[in-house]
Amino acid sequence: MKQYPRELSMRTILLPRDTNANGSVFGGVILSHIDLAGVVPVRKLNPARRFVTVAMDEVVFHEPVFVGDLVSFYTQIKRVGNTSAKVKVCVLVQRQDDMDGEEIRVTEAEVTYVAVDENRRPVAVLPAALREV
Repeated sequence: MKQYPRELSMRTILLPRDTNANGSVFGGVILSHIDLAGVVPVRKLNPARRFVTVAMDEVVFHEPVFVGDLVSFYTQIKRVGNTSAKVKVCVLVQRQDDMDGEEIRVTEAEVTYVAVDENRRPVAVLPAALREV
């Protein structure tokens, strides 16, 4: 099976509008960014394809994210099937007051994407010539 590299797919600083009453960023905001970051390496496999999210494995938040923190989303393709691809997304944060400090693990997830045609029917992720035998 082909090994895919881990790569930085997205980096952002979240804003006050993204926070809950406790002053930390909503988990749903992080989930949305996980979904966006996860599709980046999949689209590189075949930029001509449309991909939809069909599953996101269990997400456990280990640390909060606060306004001003630098949030990084690292991705790695774990599996490419005929019509789907699974991507691991690791979310790390650098605190606003410690930008030279170590990145802290916030959460991770495995997200499954399916390639679809214009009628939203599953199609091959990769052209036949590029599929592994």
